[in-house]
Amino acid sequence: MARNVVFLMIVSVLLGGCVHVQETKRVCEEPASCCHVQTQAPAPTQVLRHVVLFKFKEGTSAADIRKVENAFSALPSKIDAIYDYEWGTDVSVENLQKGFTHCFFVSFLSEADRATYMPHPAHKEFGDLLKPHLDDVVVVDYWAK
Repeated sequence: MARNVVFLMIVSVLLGGCVHVQETKRVCEEPASCCHVQTQAPAPTQVLRHVVLFKFKEGTSAADIRKVENAFSALPSKIDAIYDYEWGTDVSVENLQKGFTHCFFVSFLSEADRATYMPHPAHKEFGDLLKPHLDDVVVVDYWAK
């Protein structure tokens, strides 16, 4: 009898690890009994990446570069068409960056979202802040595979 109980406990632990759990979030502040549970949206199958590389003018101060970084990082909160955003500075050991120090990835779900982003007033305002400090820029857009 004790052997059967131990066997059942081991089987339930093993099977318990095979259960799929899907992340959910509450969509109202009422008690759980009245709330509808919303499952997390599946990741898109493709995203349009807008890759931007900056080379700053010689003599641009660290404070001015920080203003540009902060202003670019604020765009996702101002432009709903942006699906995802990340950025970083060059850490390559190959010395092939040709003076480009900053890389920004802006992701969109569609070409229409990118078309909304380009003329958006917040994007244009960012460009005005950037322009006096920018020596060169490279922009590449591609559909992530």
